[in-house]
Amino acid sequence: MLKIRNYRKLYGKKVAVDGIDLEVLPKEIFGFIGHNGAGKTTTIKGIAGILEFDEGEIYINGNSIKDDPIKCKMDMAYIPDNSEFYEVLTGIKYINFIADIYEVKQDKRDFLIKKYADLFELTPNLGDSISSYSRGMKQKLAVIAALVHEPKLLVLDEPFVGLDPKATHSLKMIMREICDNGGSIFFSTHVLEVAEKLCDHVAIIKEGKIVAAGTMEEVMGDRSLEEVFLGMVDHD
Repeated sequence: MLKIRNYRKLYGKKVAVDGIDLEVLPKEIFGFIGHNGAGKTTTIKGIAGILEFDEGEIYINGNSIKDDPIKCKMDMAYIPDNSEFYEVLTGIKYINFIADIYEVKQDKRDFLIKKYADLFELTPNLGDSISSYSRGMKQKLAVIAALVHEPKLLVLDEPFVGLDPKATHSLKMIMREICDNGGSIFFSTHVLEVAEKLCDHVAIIKEGKIVAAGTMEEVMGDRSLEEVFLGMVDHD
């Protein structure tokens, strides 16, 4: 579903990501772990097609993000760590705007909006201006808008930030549901306990390079993910 081959990104002379290779298979939740500045968001923005890169290739469902970005984006949904909205719109107008872009049929969008808005307890607020939303409500809105076209690949950057425990639980259940239905998840997080329990595969990035990758069992061994991560990022 997602293939990253020799992905390299420079900012001037600084190497932000240095030739990484990753693959996310269908029905798989893949966790991307690293400290601030390690290269997580730079990689994710490359996947999402909003950041050009210097070397390598990224494929989504077999298509190149460089050569066919529109096709890739039709198969994918991206939720950044700090979503931006047209805040003059109401919540429901924003979701319908996204659904229009993806040409989601009315009956399907009505069903999915109700399903996810009810699940995240946002239904009573959909008619309100987004400018009145709290941080957590905006994150819920971003999730609903991302899911309204049923993406094959969901890419999330710190998706649990701002969510209350109930909404966090709901999002984790949705992520697993997507994979059970043949989709894939690629997400970054600082909440290592969540990654340990939720992910099928994990990769740890340090200073732009992958320092560990594999199944959760392969990476962890007989330690916790937190112990593995701290041991790798603190090792000089």
